[in-house]
Amino acid sequence: MPSAKWNGEIIATATDEECVIVEGNTYFPADKIDRRFFEESDHHTTCPWKGVASYLHVVVGGSRNDNAAWFYPDPKPRAAHIKGHVAFWRGVEVKD
Repeated sequence: MPSAKWNGEIIATATDEECVIVEGNTYFPADKIDRRFFEESDHHTTCPWKGVASYLHVVVGGSRNDNAAWFYPDPKPRAAHIKGHVAFWRGVEVKD
C-alpha cells in the first residue's frame, strides 16, 4: 500500500489501485491525504501536457515544507486521469 511520509508522519496512504503513477511520481487520491498536515499555497507552475499545477505546503511538527505537494485542478485532456490526485516531492518519502 503506497504511503507518503514527511518529518516522521504519514501524510497520505492509499491502495495501489487508487494511486496513479505518472513520470515516476505516485499521485494519491486527494481524499487519502491527511488534511491536518497541509496548507494552501499560491504557487503555480505549468506543464506543457498536464496543465497548470497548484501546490500545498506540508506542515508537520512545527516544520513547513513549502510547495511539497502538487495537483492539477483542471488538467489537460491527456492528463485527465490525475484530476483529484496529489503528488509529492522535496523530501517527502513515498513508499510502496
